[in-house]
Amino acid sequence: MEVILLERIAKLGQLGETVRVKDGYARNFLLPGGKALRATAANKKRFEGQKAQLEARNLELKTEAASVAEKLDGQSFIIIRQAGETGQLYGSVSTRDVAEAITAGGFSAHRNQVELTAPIKTLGLHTLPIHLHPEVEAKVVINVARSPEEAERQAKGEEINVVEETTMDDLGLEVGAALAAADGSLGDR
Repeated sequence: MEVILLERIAKLGQLGETVRVKDGYARNFLLPGGKALRATAANKKRFEGQKAQLEARNLELKTEAASVAEKLDGQSFIIIRQAGETGQLYGSVSTRDVAEAITAGGFSAHRNQVELTAPIKTLGLHTLPIHLHPEVEAKVVINVARSPEEAERQAKGEEINVVEETTMDDLGLEVGAALAAADGSLGDR
């Protein structure tokens, strides 16, 4: 199906371009979201009449998003989750969780704006891009920790998930020597 784009869409095209897309993508995403019009003769004429208004609205939204991105860029948000000793989360942090943390931090963000290539499944600091507008992106740091105190320590740069390895010598046990003696005494029989 051919559609006329009413806004810039990543990996598809710019405002005003006529592009061919799959029917389902057009019917389920582009047309209901007001992101495109069917490329009919009547819609092409209608678009030409509204083109200046659409470009002005797009520019206005872009400048608003740029001002928000300036404030949001580099901000850190804490998400508290339960995790095992190795730092592996019992669940995962999704785009919805990140959007809720950003909204709780005083910014307006929707889960569709959060770009998460894979769910976050470990404790630590994770840098994520937030798409406030198709042409404007801000990066935020998500601090996933077990407690607020742990989050503060992570933010300072401390390593939280260090599993301490102790050897038998560290414990003061002479198990190795005892085992060697036992092996030696068993070999004599």
